[in-house]
Amino acid sequence: MEAALLMRRSVSSFQKALISLDELGQLLWAAQGVTNPDNFRTAPSAGALYPINVYAAVGNVKGLDPGVYKYRPGTHDIVETGNVDKREALCRAALVQKTIRQAPVVIVLAANFEKTTVKYGRRGFRYVLLETGHMAQNICLQAVALHLGSAVIGAFSDAKVSRILGLDRGYTPLYLLPQGKPEETSK
Repeated sequence: MEAALLMRRSVSSFQKALISLDELGQLLWAAQGVTNPDNFRTAPSAGALYPINVYAAVGNVKGLDPGVYKYRPGTHDIVETGNVDKREALCRAALVQKTIRQAPVVIVLAANFEKTTVKYGRRGFRYVLLETGHMAQNICLQAVALHLGSAVIGAFSDAKVSRILGLDRGYTPLYLLPQGKPEETSK
């Protein structure tokens, strides 16, 4: 674990190389995978409410068609929610950050705040943000363990990202996390 922490860096440039379906699966599991029969997951969630959905905007994953996929932690699988490569549109929605266009896949974390605030009131808003941070860090550390690179991006238009991905009603995008094999020149 210490090695992964020492090596974790934001990557701003990716190779054109594909990532594998197994690598994508491991990244998604790191975000919110089930870790025991009681449905506990890789990241803590206030009241075990799990208000965050995990999406993958896929462009270059071996064995997977370009499109948008939603991760289902309970069955550790994905379902297609859109069959078009959305990375270019996401890049434009994120102030033209080219890292998004280059990455083979962009993981998107989107939250339904009401799932938590209904139980915890205004404080629930903070709990959702904390959970999102835990998930993002898990993804970044898993990327290091897989010899991949990642970045965390919060500068984007919520409305545009929601529309581009067709997010479920009530969900707000909080993070875009491009993933892939880093260019040798990335620091």
